[in-house]
Amino acid sequence: MNPAIDISSLPGPAQKILDPNGPPPLRAMAAKGVVPGLKPGDIVTVVALLAESRDTAIAQSAGQTLANLPAPILQGALSADLHPGVTDALATAYLRNDEVIGRLLEMQSIAPETVVRLAAKGGEPITERIATNESRLLAHPAIIEALYMNKATRMSTADRVLELAVRNHIELNIPAFKEAATAIQDELIAEPSEEPTFDDQLYSETESIAESIARDLVPEDTHVVDDEGNEEVADKAKPLWVQLANMTISQKIRRAILGTSAERMLLVRDTNRLVAAAAVRSPLMQENEITLISSSRSVDQDVLRIIASSKEWSRSYQIKLNLVTNPRTPFHYAAKLIPLLRESDLKNLAKSKNVTGSVATACKQHLLRRGPRQH
Repeated sequence: MNPAIDISSLPGPAQKILDPNGPPPLRAMAAKGVVPGLKPGDIVTVVALLAESRDTAIAQSAGQTLANLPAPILQGALSADLHPGVTDALATAYLRNDEVIGRLLEMQSIAPETVVRLAAKGGEPITERIATNESRLLAHPAIIEALYMNKATRMSTADRVLELAVRNHIELNIPAFKEAATAIQDELIAEPSEEPTFDDQLYSETESIAESIARDLVPEDTHVVDDEGNEEVADKAKPLWVQLANMTISQKIRRAILGTSAERMLLVRDTNRLVAAAAVRSPLMQENEITLISSSRSVDQDVLRIIASSKEWSRSYQIKLNLVTNPRTPFHYAAKLIPLLRESDLKNLAKSKNVTGSVATACKQHLLRRGPRQH
């Protein structure tokens, strides 16, 4: 249990049960919650400790008991001053019980690490409750990070806790933080409310639309290329594209970070550079998506620069070739990739009319420098 409990601080009967050399039947009964003579808080502490027993049968029995405590014992324990490790165990066992989690969050003993986990995995009622304690958020920014990255957190709440961090000069460890922080400073932040705001509903509707078409709309299907080589949004992607267009910059950025592949492929082409950059920085971005993006001539130069600067993505030969071939890639980055291309591709690029003159020239020059190695 983390943090560990000093067994010697517990009542005598509890110490006897937890003594490895004690009677096994006593531990077996205690694992089922049968612990005469102890207060509810001590009973729950014993059960929580037994749930981590090396004895698999005891641990399994205690774990089931902990998740299904009788109401009088559970309520009595929630009124006690529980050890942080026990609070953490209850938070795990009752994650979907908003009433229990609410009581745990009120405890002074609850560990920040437990709150972070609740902020990351809890449903909307839990995230709303956590977000109201600004002093705790400022003292432990990891809670803000968890709230922002939790899909169950309302958009207005994500905006509010992000703005709180920015206003207090706290840099968060979330993808595209700089873009999100820049955007939030230009937007009106909604006050906390019992019911979701209009923007919350728009955000949820967009998520529902995106997820409903996620299986049928692969990255390759979001755009089509006309006869002149221009990209257009495909008909099947237009409902999602229209929905995204109605969002604020902050909302688009969060959808870009947490949304589906179709959303990323739409938002990486957004006219707002903050949104486009956030999309390409999404932790959910896949190599096949980057391959498509690196060949797109409708994405912003900043997006191609981010891809070219990424050690992860620049390992792919196809992505390197796409970046060099793409006339929108800044020449400084394309030039660094040219020496890494195969000779056959360099020869094709040196003669191609589909690349910039500077790239074609650089390929020719590199072939000349590489000349002696051809024989």
